[in-house]
Amino acid sequence: MTSIDALKITIHMSKYPMEPSQLNYLSAMGIQPWQSKQSMPAPRVQPMETLVNLCASVAHCTACILHKTRTQTVFGVGNQQADLMLIGEAPGFYEDQKGEPFVGRAGQLLNAMLQAIGLDRRTVYIANILKCRPPNNRDPLPDEVSQCTGFLTKQIALIQPKLLLALGRIAAHHLLNTQASLGQMRGKLHSYGTDNTIPLVVTYHPAYLLRNPQDKNKAWQDLQLIHRSLNNLIKKELTK
Repeated sequence: MTSIDALKITIHMSKYPMEPSQLNYLSAMGIQPWQSKQSMPAPRVQPMETLVNLCASVAHCTACILHKTRTQTVFGVGNQQADLMLIGEAPGFYEDQKGEPFVGRAGQLLNAMLQAIGLDRRTVYIANILKCRPPNNRDPLPDEVSQCTGFLTKQIALIQPKLLLALGRIAAHHLLNTQASLGQMRGKLHSYGTDNTIPLVVTYHPAYLLRNPQDKNKAWQDLQLIHRSLNNLIKKELTK
């Protein structure tokens, strides 16, 4: 060989699989490791740059009338490879001001709900159906939801969560394409997506629980279902 850059070394890895960082070092050295198809890990979307680009598209969106009244868009926050993804309805006043979902009193309650099952905002991903605040926190209009659906669909595809949590009736109606009551949707595992590939749990929106604290016991039952379901999904993946 005339150049070390052209050097190719084959390393058998079926018995000794390497970490991604090790593979990067070998590639930088001009070493091409060989892996059998059985030993190669399944590819996973690396969401960092793609989510950044999607966030920029949301920030410049003028597809519906809400862009005229928003302070800023509210894209999402949290672990970009989270096992659990929470989806609410739309940003409120404080979210519109800060550009982050669930930051007011409802956000504080949501944080406490997550902590009750050993999670926090850094371990999950949080987003909304709408990326802009409806005036006076009114319910989203059908046209507004349809314009934002593509953004949320791409977010879910990039995050690849093991479990989805719909916070409130409106989020659940959109994600499950149903008009069932919240009581009918709670307490069971649903499936999201055209291929029904992602399990989904429905619970109360934290803002509702602030107005109706008598339902916090029911919300605790939902949290226990989330905890059990997430643990089962993680164990199932580890045994594959």
